[in-house]
Amino acid sequence: MRSIDIHAHLTPQCFWKSTENGGDWHSLRREQDDRGREIAIVGDRRGGLPPKARWTPEERMTDMDSLGVDVHVLSPYSGFYNYSLDASVAVATSRDSNNEIAEMVKAWPERFAGLGTLPMQDVSAAITELERIMTTMGFKGAMIDDKVNGKLLDEPEFLPFWKAAEQMGALILFHQGDDTLVDYRTKRYHLPNSVGNLADRTITFCSLVMGGVMDACPDLKICLSHGGGYTCYNIGRIDRGWRGLPQAPTKPSLPPSEYLRRFHYDCIVYTEESLRFLIDTVGADRVLFGTDWPYDMEFDWPVSWILSLDSITQEEKDLILWKNLENLLDL
Repeated sequence: MRSIDIHAHLTPQCFWKSTENGGDWHSLRREQDDRGREIAIVGDRRGGLPPKARWTPEERMTDMDSLGVDVHVLSPYSGFYNYSLDASVAVATSRDSNNEIAEMVKAWPERFAGLGTLPMQDVSAAITELERIMTTMGFKGAMIDDKVNGKLLDEPEFLPFWKAAEQMGALILFHQGDDTLVDYRTKRYHLPNSVGNLADRTITFCSLVMGGVMDACPDLKICLSHGGGYTCYNIGRIDRGWRGLPQAPTKPSLPPSEYLRRFHYDCIVYTEESLRFLIDTVGADRVLFGTDWPYDMEFDWPVSWILSLDSITQEEKDLILWKNLENLLDL
């Protein structure tokens, strides 16, 4: 049995090295708070970095072994999307991050695969970087935010990106990196992460379906992290809303529920009942193993958790833990 993790982040060593002793990495800096925790400073934003974010590849692999995880499909830290910064900064940090992932994949091809990061505020530059990592570096796709400086990804300006991703066979993993909807109401109780994250993912599903992207790109490969947010639980209400939409060129002829199996979903839903519901809604063949390594919402003992679940069959466990990703990404 294998286990392949689609949702495992990397804070590149080039960031840590460049920001030593007050230095900067393409204008990004870091400092420690009054408790000694590392803080990344990106423009006017500050983001906490857990201790494991600094680990070397060797330290990461030791931790993977302890968790029973064979492969990390690496994706750069989402706090470094840098969409709000000048595009030249996002291009530079994307290239550095992606180059480091490529080096890790080359050095340990049995342990790592790559999802890149892209300068999405410049669609042409994003396509160029996606082409570079897919065609010359053997990446499997990229990770992007649910929005780009407030714009959803069904805006017409992003359609060339989707066409390019489809043509290259790139898997696009959606993961929040900036403020969620909840941030505009409250930042208390960890709600932007525990609630807002899932709301944003649900909006992404709706925008790509009802905005016509999934019809325009029938072979597009997308994974919605964190179980797709509230998409599956709320699909009946989403269908109801679709029925009331006026006719428009992008309005799909089928209800959104018919698109559920066009997407993939990671298994980060935390309870057996939620995972069983996800499987029953979209099928075990659309659910991918993920952990959110090494951030605060990371699963504890993720492989053991999956294996312990009584309501999940062994066939379903195998699909989730490794078979789906092995087939999807040709690993």
